[in-house]
Amino acid sequence: MGLSSSMWAGVTGLLTHGQRMGLISNNLANVNTVGYKGSNMYFADLISQNIGTSAGIAQIGTGVTIGAVYADLSQGGFETTTDTLDMAIGGNGYFMVRERTSIGENGQALSSGNLTSYYTRAGNFRFDNDGYLVDPNGYVVQGWEVDRAKVRSNKSSGITTTQVPIKGSIKDIRLDQFQIPAQATQNMTVITQLDSSETDHATSATDPFFSMATLWDGQNVLTGEDPLPDTAFAYQTTMKVYDQNGTAHNVTIYYDKVTVSNSGGKSYWEYIVTCDPLEDGRTLPDSNGGLSVSTTPTAGLLMMGTLTFDASGNMENISAYTLKADATASGGSINLNQWTPAEISASGYPVFTANFRSVSGGSATNSANAINIALNMGIRNTNGFVGGAATAADVGVGTSGASRLTRFDSATTKFNTNQTTNNSTSSTTLFNSQDGYTAGMLTGLSVDKNGVLTGTFSNGQTMELYAIALADFTNAYGLSRAGGNLFTETQASGQPTTGRANTGRLGTISGNTLETSNVDLASEMVDMILTQRGFQANSKTITTVDTMLAEVIQLKR
Repeated sequence: MGLSSSMWAGVTGLLTHGQRMGLISNNLANVNTVGYKGSNMYFADLISQNIGTSAGIAQIGTGVTIGAVYADLSQGGFETTTDTLDMAIGGNGYFMVRERTSIGENGQALSSGNLTSYYTRAGNFRFDNDGYLVDPNGYVVQGWEVDRAKVRSNKSSGITTTQVPIKGSIKDIRLDQFQIPAQATQNMTVITQLDSSETDHATSATDPFFSMATLWDGQNVLTGEDPLPDTAFAYQTTMKVYDQNGTAHNVTIYYDKVTVSNSGGKSYWEYIVTCDPLEDGRTLPDSNGGLSVSTTPTAGLLMMGTLTFDASGNMENISAYTLKADATASGGSINLNQWTPAEISASGYPVFTANFRSVSGGSATNSANAINIALNMGIRNTNGFVGGAATAADVGVGTSGASRLTRFDSATTKFNTNQTTNNSTSSTTLFNSQDGYTAGMLTGLSVDKNGVLTGTFSNGQTMELYAIALADFTNAYGLSRAGGNLFTETQASGQPTTGRANTGRLGTISGNTLETSNVDLASEMVDMILTQRGFQANSKTITTVDTMLAEVIQLKR
């Protein structure tokens, strides 16, 4: 290796150390960049020259080059913020963003074509004026829309899941409207403790299980009287439900104990589900084209049934009856033979139908459509009632009617954790809920550890809207930096594996939090000193070789 080769070896040292200083400078420049991942440079020696020696072949190196530059993908720190849309990933994964899908004049999404997808750890997102959740570059965050119908069904069935159900494929996260329309009640839950020492208040020699129903007279409200006398029931509970216009209506459930001979240690209670008779907008077929239920004594009586308890006071079974779809009135009255076993919801609860009317100043306006409401008292059976299509009239024949109640099949009946009981010394309502609500405006957003974006609305409702999508790579070190805190996939990184936060290898998401740069100032300063000294040493190599060459030139004078 000659003197000139020595000089060029020094030059390679200057070049590589200069490049390393550039990398360190970039790391330091991004020490406060959200989600930034620092880089590390590794040197490698150049090809060596073989020379002959007395000991055999020896090698002398010819300099240095950049062997590799790897991203430092270690976890950055967490910074708490005041914005709920700031998100940080704890663990593996990248947020997915992409160019916005074009929207046509008809409001429908046009073909997305080959829109470029990007991946980032920077979760400083905001909604733009079109309702898209975007990063600072204007790229749209990707996720799944929550299957709100499934969420609603799960809640009504008491089903709990670790992850909120989603539907469809990954799409742009967009809130195209910042309000939710009114939702009619579809499910209501009423759990009570009934006083086991109560007596039978409403009695009937012919219809003991439906005494309250036979005493109910919705026409009494026209004269200012109650539809059911206070002496005809043991307990009542009232809750609000909503029609499809978001108007609230009171639904009252009355309970009364039933005296049964030869009960075999069981206890029986009858119940009726009612509304304000003036708000009852149901109609029945008749020769004049339709009879308004509100003009009959049955006005406001939506469902009737029985509750069966074992000797310990635990609910054992239930029956429920509603008006037949083709029920008719006789002489302005609706008899018990016009009632039939209630329909059963997909979750296994009896269903009653209501068509509420808005009443103001003595006049009534029909609701747009009838609504079906499933009633949960703590017991369910998706197979429905057994025992044939017995009507309420069939059952209500003397005390022998207990054996003829159309009830759930005990072999397939399921009991909820919370259920109505008959072992209390004082009747009380333990819990009630329903899933209807008025229209509401979006007032706030939050993100949970599973990446579920939830909206809070002015009507008090919370609604899961989207689940943030995360991507993972077989070789994340192979990702290519695209600027703007973004990465793109390469052949080296492999294709992304998408999934939901807090599943598999993917990390969790923290709201009101940003991941800070993972650049370590102390380490960078040390690297800067070493790089500076390396650069100086290589500079010295060049000046030393230059001096040696000058000596050679001066040999001839």
